[in-house]
Amino acid sequence: MFPFSAVVGHDDLRLALLLNAVHPGIGGVLVRGEKGTAKSTIVRALAALLPELDVSRGCRFGCVPGSTDCPDAPHDGSERRPARLVELPVGATEDRLVGSLDLEKALTEGVRAFQPGLLAAAHRGVLYVDEVNLLHDHLVDLLLDAAAMGRAHVEREGVSVSHPAQFLLVGTMNPEEGELRPQLLDRFGLTVMVKAARDVAVRTEVIRRRLAYEADPETFAGRWADEDARLKQQITNARAALASVSLPDAELRRIAAVCAAFEVDGMRADLVVARAATAHAAWRGATEVEESDVEVAVRLALPHRRRRDPFDEPGIEEQQLEDAMRQAAEHAQEPEDQEPDPTDGPDDDGPGGGELPEPQEGPKGNGNAPNDRPAPEPSPAFKARLLEVPGVGEGAPGKRSRARARTGRVVRSSTVDGSGLHLADTLAAAAPHQRDRGRTGAGLTLVPGDLRKAVREGKESNLVLFVVDASGSMAAQKRMSAVSGAVISLLRDAYQRRDKVGVVTFRGNQAEVALPPTTSVDAAATRLKKMRTGGRTPLADGLLKAHRVLEIERLRDPRKRPLVVLLTDGRATSSGLGGDPSKDALKAATLLAQTAVVVVDCEQGHVRLGLAQKIADALAGTCVKLDQLSADHLAGVVRAA
Repeated sequence: MFPFSAVVGHDDLRLALLLNAVHPGIGGVLVRGEKGTAKSTIVRALAALLPELDVSRGCRFGCVPGSTDCPDAPHDGSERRPARLVELPVGATEDRLVGSLDLEKALTEGVRAFQPGLLAAAHRGVLYVDEVNLLHDHLVDLLLDAAAMGRAHVEREGVSVSHPAQFLLVGTMNPEEGELRPQLLDRFGLTVMVKAARDVAVRTEVIRRRLAYEADPETFAGRWADEDARLKQQITNARAALASVSLPDAELRRIAAVCAAFEVDGMRADLVVARAATAHAAWRGATEVEESDVEVAVRLALPHRRRRDPFDEPGIEEQQLEDAMRQAAEHAQEPEDQEPDPTDGPDDDGPGGGELPEPQEGPKGNGNAPNDRPAPEPSPAFKARLLEVPGVGEGAPGKRSRARARTGRVVRSSTVDGSGLHLADTLAAAAPHQRDRGRTGAGLTLVPGDLRKAVREGKESNLVLFVVDASGSMAAQKRMSAVSGAVISLLRDAYQRRDKVGVVTFRGNQAEVALPPTTSVDAAATRLKKMRTGGRTPLADGLLKAHRVLEIERLRDPRKRPLVVLLTDGRATSSGLGGDPSKDALKAATLLAQTAVVVVDCEQGHVRLGLAQKIADALAGTCVKLDQLSADHLAGVVRAA
């Protein structure tokens, strides 16, 4: 294992992990960063620094000696063992995480016994989840329950067990692959953003150390053994001194003032900052928390909690932190007996007060405007209704439409289809026939007809692809405003539901992918701001581009069912196919005939040609008017598609 001390740079990440090792009550660390930045390497190296534990002898749950709330109690004596770092794979099953019926004992001895899962193995240690943002939602729910209660409760297959599950949760993720659910994000005590160094000398040293480790791991680890041993002893000393570190009232007020200044939700942030500041004081050998300890804790504990919207950039700017700490200093110096003024509160015209300015209209277009006009301000975002694709999909992980799944809730058993063994029903099917099969001792006699498969049902994510006329007319300006508001709303919803949302625009002589299918709300917001309008209307190219985007997505994940929302008036004034623009558009539409499509008719004026309806017919889709493009109506159309 690569030594912890040998990692080059990443000072904030190293400190965050060490503070959690000193005070596990901080709540763990979320490591955000681009690929190839040693996130996993440094987390795995932490295990060697954790102090050894006193545990009950033979306890499968690693309980404290003398514990009476353990399923294995009473215990006989105690023993010492290293603290464990348990890895939770993204594709793990629910049985592997929480435990299940011990199959070997059930089949050989005919008794019900519990086989502990990864939560039991991680008790009093570290539970590490690589690519935590890709973790299946049913596993996230189980993690949230265990993290909140400090215990795991298992009620399944005739087994009822409750055991302690207190662990240091460490997750690593690449933000480009999607964000975390807000509930899980808030459970991480600290967060760190890591990036590869741009300094040539630092990068050179990284290469040198990695090559030396690969050439001779034992010799390389030996060179850093003394430094790792020093850190391990410092953790042990800090843990022992933690209870004696005082947190003065002045620093408590400073912590409360900083958290209030950043408008974080709830009180968890205040508690995490207090614990982290105390741990930092113990780490540096102090007996009292000081302002510098609070500042370190704030840098690590608040960046992921101040995001009040998925489109907010994570992190804290240096000037923001300086201003908040300066304001907090005034509260820290207040007399201890000063009563708070109940009338204090934000002014009417302060943050969140007053009226929003009216959006400015862009210049009117004539269909031949230059292709350099920025998109208009989007319509106000709304709370998106649940958009469900009808039918039952194949289980691409998500939280939107119904799907057959290899993981998730078991709804029934079957002799024909399913995923994995439904143990309880298999045993129930075999039990009545044991005497007829000549069984005389322990164990069960099974035949193929006894086997029952578990039929599971979960939720899948979907791809919602907007195909938008971005030509230069005023109608297009209104369409762009409407679709921008809809996309922003859907992206906020997709932030929690693991969906992908993409936008294809067509203007001038070609179509382009304005927003590649993504679950990263940060990347999506940036692309939407750069969207351009103007030029003619190459409708056929827009449909062909949408078809290519969907084909690529099917190769990436054939189980993800798409929904196309086409905003057009049906007019086609140019085509890259060399034929009649309108006929080419109808031909291109046939390529999407097997996809769920909603056509939004943007035609305006007293005389209407109904061209959008013809496109909808060619697509075998549903057609609605532009003024019906509301959250409620669109949700109903999607469900009916």
